[in-house]
Amino acid sequence: MANNKRIGLLTSGGDCAGLNAVIRAVVNRADELGWTVIGIKEGTAGLLTRPLRYEVLKPEMFSGHMMRQGGTVLGTTNKGNPFAYPMADGSVKDRADEIIGGIRELGIDSVIGIGGDGSFAILRKLFGRGNINFVGIPKTIDNDVGLTEYSVGFDTAVMVATEALDRLQPTAASHARVMVLEVMGRDAGHIALNAGIAGGADVILIPEIDYSVEGVAAKIEKVRSQGRNFALVVVSEAVKTLDGGVRQKEYHGGEKRFGGIGDYLSEKIATATGAETRVTVLGHVQRGSSPTWNDRMIASAFGVHAVDLVAEGKFDRMVAWTNRQVVDVSIEEAIANYQAVSSDSALVRTARGLGIYIGD
Repeated sequence: MANNKRIGLLTSGGDCAGLNAVIRAVVNRADELGWTVIGIKEGTAGLLTRPLRYEVLKPEMFSGHMMRQGGTVLGTTNKGNPFAYPMADGSVKDRADEIIGGIRELGIDSVIGIGGDGSFAILRKLFGRGNINFVGIPKTIDNDVGLTEYSVGFDTAVMVATEALDRLQPTAASHARVMVLEVMGRDAGHIALNAGIAGGADVILIPEIDYSVEGVAAKIEKVRSQGRNFALVVVSEAVKTLDGGVRQKEYHGGEKRFGGIGDYLSEKIATATGAETRVTVLGHVQRGSSPTWNDRMIASAFGVHAVDLVAEGKFDRMVAWTNRQVVDVSIEEAIANYQAVSSDSALVRTARGLGIYIGD
């Protein structure tokens, strides 16, 4: 095992709770081995500027409050594919070699990247071109990275969504309303499914399972017939409209993001049942917050194991959680085994067993 290694560390893609706990774990474990950790600012964007944007990370920088803090102290980005980087004149440019050059300039031996499947695909290709050693740590509130039971950030996002249902229930009962909660979930319905079960939802709609307004209305009518004057509906942002369309909002610069399916369903439910409906969109609230104990624990275990993989010379690997153990898997296989909600999964069966309407 070589001494004085220099590990590059970056966060990539959307932020989530638990990232700082990962950074802390990587820095502390590397320090135990006598190595230096170079924190790269704003993901690969920090390697595209000259001078480079980075910081030497030391254990004393990560006092007790850091692992309790949401977001990432390094910053992150989910824009600017380095192989087709958008330029000011509207053109795109391959800037991968500039990033690789930045790694060389910093004297980095290996890179640990914290990201989701999209980030991993880009980083793996990028560092493969430069023949740079790479280890991945999965983080995504969507929990859709393959070959791992948990990704950093998921548990906290579910906690926030569950708490939202806990807060919506009494106001729904007070006004005899149907409350529709729209949660994140780019292509997968894990947040909606887990929070819906934990938060006592009557209806859970996810992109993996088709639904009908008639089915939703029938469930609400059944609730009414049992003497309850309110209902809770959880919908993932990526759920499609009845005609197969998607609801999106356009932001400055033309970027489009999911949003609006809650309002769409609210109107459909009101028309079908006559119920008074209200919509709450959690949005980025799910990305913030102090991480749960589970996210802190998973993050810490992932960070330590990632550094140990570098020590063992095992690269092109992603750390993963399975059967109460930290393991490592091929990044290529993890990307290939995208983890959506299976229609016959244990939690879908649980929802149906509880009488929750979760599609037809």
